[in-house]
Amino acid sequence: MLSDLFVRDFRCFAEAKVELHSDATLLVGRNAQGKTSLIEAACVLLRLQSPRTTNRSELVRFGASTCLVEASWHGKRLRYAQSATTRRLALDGTTCGKAGDYLAASGVVVWMDHRDMSLLRGGAEHRRRFLDFAASQMFSDYLHALRGYERALRGRNYVLKRDAVIAWKQADAFAHVMDGFAQTLWQRRSELCAALLPQVAAAHARLSGGAESVRIELASTRHMGSLHEALLTMREEESRSRSTAFGPHRDDITMMLNDLDATTFASEGQQRSFALSLKLAQAHVLEKARGEAPLLLIDDVFGELDAHRRRALLAFLPKGTQKIITTTHLDWAEADHISGLVHRVEQGRLVSA
Repeated sequence: MLSDLFVRDFRCFAEAKVELHSDATLLVGRNAQGKTSLIEAACVLLRLQSPRTTNRSELVRFGASTCLVEASWHGKRLRYAQSATTRRLALDGTTCGKAGDYLAASGVVVWMDHRDMSLLRGGAEHRRRFLDFAASQMFSDYLHALRGYERALRGRNYVLKRDAVIAWKQADAFAHVMDGFAQTLWQRRSELCAALLPQVAAAHARLSGGAESVRIELASTRHMGSLHEALLTMREEESRSRSTAFGPHRDDITMMLNDLDATTFASEGQQRSFALSLKLAQAHVLEKARGEAPLLLIDDVFGELDAHRRRALLAFLPKGTQKIITTTHLDWAEADHISGLVHRVEQGRLVSA
């Protein structure tokens, strides 16, 4: 699937070439050595976004002008170059001017790390980010709608804050622009949650040994009329808050464990299993939508799991899933007889394992 990963001036790496196994590749080393940066590079190459930062200039190694990431995906050579201000993409050596064309030729990704607990413990923005990352890989119109909505939302919020007396005609003009994008986001998020629901339930049943039941539901702000019409009824609230009071940027996911709110009543172990179930469900939904197993990027998760949950997670993955895993030790991998390639990472370099 993904092979021959090459990075230059990416994060702490001056240069590295990583041979990848079709099943499992393990990157081993102490903390803060660069393991996560390598799987981040794979995510950036395939999805053009980092799970760690929204500031692309942070990807460029200190003192360098441009970072480079290359790899082969199903025989196609993907190339990503990023300077402080410019991104350049190429497919099989040919410059690709449109991100949509590039993404259509690349693969789908599921990212797992310790911050997944924020899906249960954090605010709604973490759950919206989960929806956005999955939906942008499932639906060709989602990312365009999301970017368009966010631009219009920023413009409307600026108008609401700018003057002592709000220029409502300008705010309404932005609301009209937001409306078309909002309808797409609401529809696609609803379809995604409907697809995730049975997979989340099945994954959690496997992780809990059938002792617990879970369900999720989109807590949508969707209105029977238009977004513009809904916002017309919220003038007083928006005059006080000086921000847009309604829309997809306020959506959330309701998560229930044994008919109780999992964000409040679940134990830490139950929340961890729920978070893992969401990511496993994401993998299955993406496989069905795209017709191929996703690349699974797992950052220092397996070493923290007990043997039952670790083995249940591996057993529930879509067949043929390629995994790149970072870890500080190999004890768990040896116990579970994980086969594949092992690379040791030290101070931004690959060394002999």
